[in-house]
Amino acid sequence: MPMNKVLARWSGLSVLLLAAQLASADDYADARAELVAAYQAQDYAGMVAAAHKGVAARPDHPGAKFNLALAFVLNDEGEAALATLEQLLSNGIDFGVDELDEFAALRELDGWAAYAEGLQELRAPQGSAEIAYRLDDGLFVPEGIAIGSDGEFYLGSIHKGLLLRDGEVLSDRQGHWSVFGMRFDDDGSLWFASAAVAQLEDVGEDLGKTGLFRVDTGTGEITRAAVLPQHADEQVLGDLVIVDDLIYATDSLTGAVYRYAIAADEFSTLVEPGLMRSPQGLVVDASGEYLYVADYTSGLYRVSLEDGAAERVALPPAVSAYGIDGLYRHGKELIAIQNGIRPHRVVAFTLSADGGAITASRILASSLPEFDEPTLGLVHEGDFYFVANSHWNRFDRENRLPAGLAGPIVLKISLAGR
Repeated sequence: MPMNKVLARWSGLSVLLLAAQLASADDYADARAELVAAYQAQDYAGMVAAAHKGVAARPDHPGAKFNLALAFVLNDEGEAALATLEQLLSNGIDFGVDELDEFAALRELDGWAAYAEGLQELRAPQGSAEIAYRLDDGLFVPEGIAIGSDGEFYLGSIHKGLLLRDGEVLSDRQGHWSVFGMRFDDDGSLWFASAAVAQLEDVGEDLGKTGLFRVDTGTGEITRAAVLPQHADEQVLGDLVIVDDLIYATDSLTGAVYRYAIAADEFSTLVEPGLMRSPQGLVVDASGEYLYVADYTSGLYRVSLEDGAAERVALPPAVSAYGIDGLYRHGKELIAIQNGIRPHRVVAFTLSADGGAITASRILASSLPEFDEPTLGLVHEGDFYFVANSHWNRFDRENRLPAGLAGPIVLKISLAGR
């Protein structure tokens, strides 16, 4: 979603400098503030101490570990820096440090060659997928996708605010804005989340508004426009899941998870802002009692549908759940699209018997040539379909897109036998 997708672009010292922009009232934010202050004062021992606090506050946060590695380097602790980078590599995360001058001293260490070889292996394409659908419009910037009962593809645009069916306009900003996640209801109607974001053409005074919309796929008429009451200057309902007569939707800017009662046409809050920084994808568990919610900055949560109580999903040491956008369930696995780390990937997480932990993970696709900010998808008839190249990362500071971008591609991964 907008805040984290635009800001979480890791290159060089941007992670460190990003700290001041994303501050919040928690131990991690305090540690980052100390880190920046120590860096500016060239107090590199102080940087190490602050970076350790950051890792202690958020042990699963790749940026915290990168900052620790950077602090070690600046404090002439090369072996400790390399060991920290190796931890990130074991999580499948690449910060491009082999191209950063700040880490040049590490290249003289005995362990550097093995680390550099591991980076190259990580960057190589993994898995396979076939092109299921493509659109000839490089400025479309898709986010969500749905597939109809007759196999028709529905694609929504962030930049243009359009909803397409097999490439034809179904809805052209009929009271809605950028089109985010979408799902079919049991009655065949299509619901989608929409928000007025800065990347939308001619967003105007609606900036910050968001809601859930229902469209009649036969006529293109918007049959329900449920605008979320304004709780903050900017809100973005980015993804949704439908459970009976209720829709659950995540707000990636305030951190809330909302419940919308279709019959009553009424919003209520399931998870209050504050627990999660930027909730994104969500999916119902097999029992129908819990939601799994992906927080872009802190990993996976399991949320009770009864009372909104949330708990972190435990992870093995070599698994990272950072930077997840889309989240789906297939049998005993969660399928996640991770576009907040490099390389971008589609990964399957194996759930424990009680559903409270991840026991293993495997890469379904990583660094494929079609990838350019993959976003959302869906499991359909035993296959996983997803937007491979949204181009979210191509917006400049004025929210303009360059010419010559490839049109959107939807890839398909077979889940048969997996």
